Amino acid sequence: MAERVIAVIDLKSFYSYVECVDRGLDPFTTPLIVADKERGPNTIVMSVTPYLKSFGIPSVLRVKELPKKFNYIFATPRMTRYVEKSAQIVALFMRYFAKEDIHVYSIDESFIDMTSYLKYYDKTPVELVQMIIDAIKDETGLMATAGIGDNFFLAKVALDIYAKHEKTGIATMHKEDVPTKLWPITPLSKIWGIGSRLERRLNSYSIFTVQDLAFSNRDFIKAKLGIIGEQLIDHANGIDESDIHENYVPKETSFSLGQTLIRDYTKDEVPLLLREMVDDLSLRLRNEEKLTSVVSLGVAYAKLQGGFSRQMTLLGATDESEKLLEAIMEIYNKHIQDIPIRQLYISFGKLTSRRSQQLNIFEDTEKQVKNHNLQLAVDKLHNRYGKDIITRASALLDESTVKMRHGQIGGHRK
Repeated sequence: MAERVIAVIDLKSFYSYVECVDRGLDPFTTPLIVADKERGPNTIVMSVTPYLKSFGIPSVLRVKELPKKFNYIFATPRMTRYVEKSAQIVALFMRYFAKEDIHVYSIDESFIDMTSYLKYYDKTPVELVQMIIDAIKDETGLMATAGIGDNFFLAKVALDIYAKHEKTGIATMHKEDVPTKLWPITPLSKIWGIGSRLERRLNSYSIFTVQDLAFSNRDFIKAKLGIIGEQLIDHANGIDESDIHENYVPKETSFSLGQTLIRDYTKDEVPLLLREMVDDLSLRLRNEEKLTSVVSLGVAYAKLQGGFSRQMTLLGATDESEKLLEAIMEIYNKHIQDIPIRQLYISFGKLTSRRSQQLNIFEDTEKQVKNHNLQLAVDKLHNRYGKDIITRASALLDESTVKMRHGQIGGHRK
């Protein structure tokens, strides 16, 4: 590939920074954390201000793990607001760069291929990124940091490892910097794409630094880790052939839905929750005109007591809630144990397009058509007025979570 200039721009302490800006507070002097305190001491803290980070408090921990010496301001997560601000930032990017040159990596981080814009704006890579960061600050009040590199990987390493140490918040890394900036990095889990589990495995092969990885035997690593092993060696040598302009289209998709329960549920309480989850996921099936022929169910017991994950292939593809619930409940009743339950997950796989209504010759045809039309009528109301416009009476029960979930984005309050 021709040499590129890739930048990755990250919004600093995004959630907590948004909360401070909206409250007129200074994130560098305010002990604000974003967490839903009502969920109890085990609730995950989603973000802390730069002020708290300066005292060594990590971005992600549990409320009970917070040091007691601060008079914290608790901000309940507002996902709708964060999505709104993220969209505002992406819209800003699109004023300077074509959509094809922007890759939104997460709600607070985006990659930009700036190669063809340097001459147009008559700026160096650092000057162009600084212009964008200044625009973000002026228009939103938010602060951003950035990494610049010859490819995705080097730009991300520049951001993750070095940008925080630069006064401007902008760091660069080029292929000629690999021996001095990339190879000494340790532990390996500091590197994008290497988690603690993979790090331990690499350590077991006497690989402790990026340089160790760069000079490791390619055939050995490939035999141990497969294609990801080759990719790791390439990255360790500063090579990344990812192209921001290539759109990945999965060969097979699935729809999934999960929830972590706010308390321990008994095995007799969970079927209600599964019915609610199937209702929501089958609505998505019908909205996207898909049918599923494989359903999956995952259950995790409380206090790390295990769980199970099983799937079932249906006799025919369907989008009917009752048939899908029947299959999910068959898996549930077969594998559930009498242990408190804390997490649930369902998935519909092997999706196909609905070209016409599939009728079962062993069931009354008129009844099938009537039930399907009724579902479509209810779906139309849900799509127009919201999922809570019509609910099952069971939504009023204490154990129901459907209204709480409908009021959330990504597991957090809207």
